[in-house]
Amino acid sequence: MSAAEGARAADEGRVVVYWRKGCPFCKRLQLVLGRKVREVVWVDVWADDEASAYVRSVNDGDEVVPTVVIAGAPHTNPPPRQVLAAL
Repeated sequence: MSAAEGARAADEGRVVVYWRKGCPFCKRLQLVLGRKVREVVWVDVWADDEASAYVRSVNDGDEVVPTVVIAGAPHTNPPPRQVLAAL
């Protein structure tokens, strides 16, 4: 998905995860979510410059992933259980 699609999904109240390939924290989140992983909107920061810029804008200039948007608010590498509870 693109950053624009992620922003629309967040506006609709969906959980959006900004991630990148090879991130162990992103992989851990996927594993804990199990089947619920399909309920999340995944936006690859390496595939979309706008997504990367958004993540840096909410993390003091750092491209920290996963950055998860829950109820419109960004969370930097939240506990997977927090994301599960939001679904």
